[in-house]
Amino acid sequence: MRIARKSGYAAAGLVVVSALTLAGCSSSSPEPAVSSPSGDLEIGAVDLAAAGCPADIRIQTDWNPESEHGHLYELVGDDYTVDSDEKSVTGPLVTSGEYTGVDVTILSGGPATGFTQPNAQMYNDPSIFLAYVGTDEAIAHSGDLPTVGVFAPLQKDPQMLMWDPETYPDVEGIADLGAEGVTIRVFPGGTYIDAFVGQGILSADQIDSTYDGAPAVFVSEGGAIAQQGFASAEPYIYENEVEQWGKPVAYQLINDAGYPKYAAVLSVIPENIDTYSECLTALVPVLQQATVDFFADPQSTIDLVLELVEAYDTGWVYSQGVAEFSVETMLNDGIAGNDANGEMGTVDPERMTELFDLVTPIYTEQSLPVKEGVTVDDIWTDQFLDSSISF
Repeated sequence: MRIARKSGYAAAGLVVVSALTLAGCSSSSPEPAVSSPSGDLEIGAVDLAAAGCPADIRIQTDWNPESEHGHLYELVGDDYTVDSDEKSVTGPLVTSGEYTGVDVTILSGGPATGFTQPNAQMYNDPSIFLAYVGTDEAIAHSGDLPTVGVFAPLQKDPQMLMWDPETYPDVEGIADLGAEGVTIRVFPGGTYIDAFVGQGILSADQIDSTYDGAPAVFVSEGGAIAQQGFASAEPYIYENEVEQWGKPVAYQLINDAGYPKYAAVLSVIPENIDTYSECLTALVPVLQQATVDFFADPQSTIDLVLELVEAYDTGWVYSQGVAEFSVETMLNDGIAGNDANGEMGTVDPERMTELFDLVTPIYTEQSLPVKEGVTVDDIWTDQFLDSSISF
């Protein structure tokens, strides 16, 4: 049975606190590169070593390897090594097939880190240069684990709520689930649920916070309940891999229902914006290009993802079918792609302002460490993006 991933914010106040005991003892700036372990390779048009990047650019993800992370695994060149204990892969960092003078290590999250959030991992481990941080999480921990996003690989969060279209033929979106009073099963602590309740889209008595990632209850209820999931995975899994269900589900992205966060934003600690300015100026366009390249021709990277899932052996079940469906869905649903201005990798100031207005009262009530007076400029910069790179 597939073990589903938790929302990145399901226990924001718990997993971060467990990591903070180490954070105060660690420097968070990786040492600049002198030479790369793959230094015998011929460097192409982009030289990240010359730009002062770390010899091994270590990037912390939020879950096991999957197609949503394909833009990162696209960076890993041939002759990579797999560390099944650390749950990481290291190889020469390439852009469109050319070596860049440094290595890259992609670190798994979720079970590999004891479900510690990537921002806390980055503060705990000074070797980590970049980490996935959702924009709502960046706001929530702007006071104790501040981060600045430099590249947003996804236009929309793939998280969604799903339901059985046969049981609820008139439901077209999350607001309709609210209007019909449908029970919605979710992981506890999701800020988007608090926001929907606060907006009146859902009511508190509809929310069942006992979801454990398994399909058993959804199946046993015969479609009477709705459930959280990821548009890039669960619709395929429930129709094709959950034998007891074996039919389509309907869904709406939480973004499209009124929770406009950006997920998995590649972020650094604030001091590294200046310390590694030259590196980020060279690196961020490489991240952009890797994203474009992955979605243009994903198969070889999917092969790597599937190899890593098997090697890490965390209990995560991930098939070729899900991986391919994920890529297709991310493109079809606008989860990945250009924004309304034809650019990619950036964030919309209006959406960010809307998110701030939604979550700041929630986090204040929860006594989370939001920095007083925090603004969009505190958690995001587009200064390193290359506007000429797009889908």
